[in-house]
Amino acid sequence: MVVRCTKKMLDLLGGRAVIFSELPPTDDDWYLNLVWIERQKCLLLTHTGTLFSVFRAGVHVADLRPLGTYLVEAIQTELRAEGLPADTFSELEPDSVRLAKTASRSILGFMTEMAFELGWIITDRGGLRLSDIDALNHALRRMLWNRGDYVRPIELVHQRLNARGLTA
Repeated sequence: MVVRCTKKMLDLLGGRAVIFSELPPTDDDWYLNLVWIERQKCLLLTHTGTLFSVFRAGVHVADLRPLGTYLVEAIQTELRAEGLPADTFSELEPDSVRLAKTASRSILGFMTEMAFELGWIITDRGGLRLSDIDALNHALRRMLWNRGDYVRPIELVHQRLNARGLTA
């Protein structure tokens, strides 16, 4: 599992001490960004090929050790919440996580917009403390994004599963 981290995320993980993999970008990569909402560290993790995203609030650096375990558990939790098979995405093994630098401005743009939308929804609901994180994740995967055509991440996941002969 390749996780492409933003500079903010890399700084949180240890900056220059982080070892990168020099791997070419693929549609199976994940992007990880640190987002600050109400002075709390939040993570936004997005799958490149489908824009399937996972949002976590109130994250502490200690939670991220080991990073692979944290990320895989977060993805698997959200797959279960959507009723999707555990093997929806390839290489979801905590020990297989390799960090890399970001490679797509397009994905970073989608993530910036997602963070903006999350911030707006959270403010509208009265703040992070009053927000249902499960409902935010559910809504995030049903927002329309323009990838040439307007699509919802959950629809892209189902298309991916259908192409592999799997159904959710």
